[in-house]
Amino acid sequence: MRNFVKLILASLLVLAMAFALVGCGGQADNEAQSDNGTATEVKKLVVGTNATFPPFEMQESSGELTGFDMDLIRAIGEVQGYEVEIKHMDFKALVPSVQGGKIDAAIAGMSITPERLESVDFTDAYFDAGLIIAVHKDNQDIKSTEDLKGKKLAAQNGTIGAAYCDGVKKEEASTEVRIFDDIGLAFIELEKGGVDAVVNDYPVTANYIETTEDTNVMMVGEMFSADDQYGIAVKKGNTELLEMLNEGLAKIKENGTYDEIYNKWIK
Repeated sequence: MRNFVKLILASLLVLAMAFALVGCGGQADNEAQSDNGTATEVKKLVVGTNATFPPFEMQESSGELTGFDMDLIRAIGEVQGYEVEIKHMDFKALVPSVQGGKIDAAIAGMSITPERLESVDFTDAYFDAGLIIAVHKDNQDIKSTEDLKGKKLAAQNGTIGAAYCDGVKKEEASTEVRIFDDIGLAFIELEKGGVDAVVNDYPVTANYIETTEDTNVMMVGEMFSADDQYGIAVKKGNTELLEMLNEGLAKIKENGTYDEIYNKWIK
């Protein structure tokens, strides 16, 4: 009888130890071992983007998200000790997703505007953009912004360019405005003659012309909206995250990483 009791107790002890080991292993996904062997929590930054805006964000055939902004946010994460997870989503969903906590931040060639500042906070500006007009090479009618009235205009959804086109239409009702989710589709429509002009950020337009073989697109006039600056959007009032991102941005500017990213993507 005593041997039977001892056997039962020994079995219970083995089971208790097994459950204890399973319980400890449940934290492996959220913790990493530091150099001294103690567990440290992995910090993750979930960032939203819209990968239809080369050279700032694009999606390769492999599914990888690349571009100026992608390299920038990953570099900031690296110097600040964060694992960066990037999610591709519709441009118009970015600000609501930041507000609702679905993502921590958004980076997508997003201009800092008074309207957006009512909904989210922005980091220090990391890029000076500005708008430019693109037309077909055969177009002799459009030379400047004054010539856009009454024309067929195209821009990308949710951008400063789209807002500018809407403003032209308000001034001249005969103006037609077509909005595309992908800026590349707007340029294709321009190539086909479906629209008279595309109003878009200068570096993106310049990139399209440089990287598209046998393109018929050219830029006209001077760059305008020169105060157009890109920033990283965070939830309003999240000063801790804002300070972390600004600190990381300052670090990569100081150590030369920002210049490397700029020279890699901006021609």
